[in-house]
Amino acid sequence: MDSHVVEVNESNFQQVVFEGSKQAPVIVDFWAPWCAPCRALGPVLERLAAEYAGRFTLAKVNSDDSPGLAAQFGVRGIPSVKAVVNGELVDEFAGALPEPMVREFIERVLPSASDELRLQSAEIYSTKRDAARALELLDQAAKSDPANEAVRIDRAGIYLDLGQFSAARESLDSLSGLTQMDERVTALRARLDLAEGAAQAGDMPSLQSRITRDPGDLDARLQLASLYVAGKRHRDALDELLEIVKRDRGFKDDAGRKTMLEVFSLLGPDNELVDEYRRRLASAMY
Repeated sequence: MDSHVVEVNESNFQQVVFEGSKQAPVIVDFWAPWCAPCRALGPVLERLAAEYAGRFTLAKVNSDDSPGLAAQFGVRGIPSVKAVVNGELVDEFAGALPEPMVREFIERVLPSASDELRLQSAEIYSTKRDAARALELLDQAAKSDPANEAVRIDRAGIYLDLGQFSAARESLDSLSGLTQMDERVTALRARLDLAEGAAQAGDMPSLQSRITRDPGDLDARLQLASLYVAGKRHRDALDELLEIVKRDRGFKDDAGRKTMLEVFSLLGPDNELVDEYRRRLASAMY
């Protein structure tokens, strides 16, 4: 059997399908030996898996041997083919379609050339921390599809890691209005604002001494919060920002509250600190 075709059952389904689909799309073929249409479709899928040479994985599930998996995916008849990308079902069809239609189905779920370059860039950056090569691949991705705004988001993240704040902000500012609302963009903007604040802040011991001498030194608290975020001391940062809100809601155009919201964006909605400090912020304000 081709290396891009995998027999799947309950024991390896999670790894092959859900985890594997984070690297490349997985096409799941639910079939059974007695099913004549399955015997017609199976070779087509296997031939295309070999032709595409790793751009997707074909996972073959014998529905007779793994009825639980078939039920989990809502299979009512076979052959039934499901496409999984990044752990999510994105497309499907039933029946033995002719090869041109199967090819069209596969093309719909495969990443574009631009997105494949993005994936290569992310792999190189995450494993080798080779920022120069990662940015080079993103340049190629941008040339392949100038409208792919995800390329600019990826680029902004690398620039931010490198401390190239102006370049990161330029990448983010170039995004369309709709993309500006994307959660990843919001989090990057929060990281950028906080990182710039930390870069401009004084040293931590001096700021702590200033606050000890004068608890009302809100500028020192704001700078210290930025340093705490940079050091991943998020609770300490939120405590300082909350104290600013309590002492002077209007300080620097509501900087305490606004910076707390940036930290919330950075942490993400599922973080326990976000729930806790949203409640405490609401209590302080009202």
